[in-house]
Amino acid sequence: MRLAPGQVAVVTGAAGGIGLAMARRFAAEGLKVVLADVEEGALHKAADDLAAEGAEVLARLVDVADRDSVTALADAAYEAFGAVHVLCNNAGVGSGAEGRMWEHEPNDWKWAFSVNVWGVFHGIQAFVPRMIAGGGPGHVVNTSSGDGGIAPLPTASVYAVTKAAVVTMTESLYAHLRAERAPVGASVLFPGPHMLRTGLWESHRNRPERYAKQRPRRTPYRTLDQYEAAMRKAGHEVRFTPVEEVAEHVVDGIRADRFWMLPASEHSDRQIRARSQSMLDRTNPAYLESFILD
Repeated sequence: MRLAPGQVAVVTGAAGGIGLAMARRFAAEGLKVVLADVEEGALHKAADDLAAEGAEVLARLVDVADRDSVTALADAAYEAFGAVHVLCNNAGVGSGAEGRMWEHEPNDWKWAFSVNVWGVFHGIQAFVPRMIAGGGPGHVVNTSSGDGGIAPLPTASVYAVTKAAVVTMTESLYAHLRAERAPVGASVLFPGPHMLRTGLWESHRNRPERYAKQRPRRTPYRTLDQYEAAMRKAGHEVRFTPVEEVAEHVVDGIRADRFWMLPASEHSDRQIRARSQSMLDRTNPAYLESFILD
């Protein structure tokens, strides 16, 4: 797909982090951008900043877990701009779950799935039929994670399971679009290759009451700064990938019609090889050993 001035990009989770970086990068290509987020103050600030940089922006308060909210987003985007060419289903949350899986609160799973999985599905249903009907080129980018999308991360199992689901959903979307011979591409994004400074660590700030925790946490939520400090104390330097680099990877991937938006990383490649080899050999998942011995 050729990105061109006047096209329209919709980004969920666009008030900060990866989403805002993608929106800013699309705007630099001359695209009109539709920003969707559940955090009103941050959303309007992001929209104002982009508009001040010369972008044509539409900001909408959206809860991607709510199908009607995402449908209203699509209605607003098409009413304002008449078309959508790029859709980035990027909104995501952690779960706040603690302990072993059998100790988790059901609401931790319900909340994470409502945003990370249902949110992607709602975006697909609200936008893809209209994108196909428009007849022009288009592209859908669904944000996964190496934590789950490539290999399980048992210490964050809820999040990992949702991100594994995004990979399979996007593979299925790709196959369906090809079966329809639609001029719309699909990609799954693995932000990285290193950690990112985003608001995911504090996603509990936007947790809705309907998915509230039913018992107090045993330990306080840990911020990214606290995690980084703990790793430094243990003698490990944490490497970070700038969100702008992720956005550049997305733009390059759309232009190349690249399904796997997976940056080069020997760590990721080792995980892929180990997991694939375990499946091919029908052996137990030894690649989880470090977690099993935790």
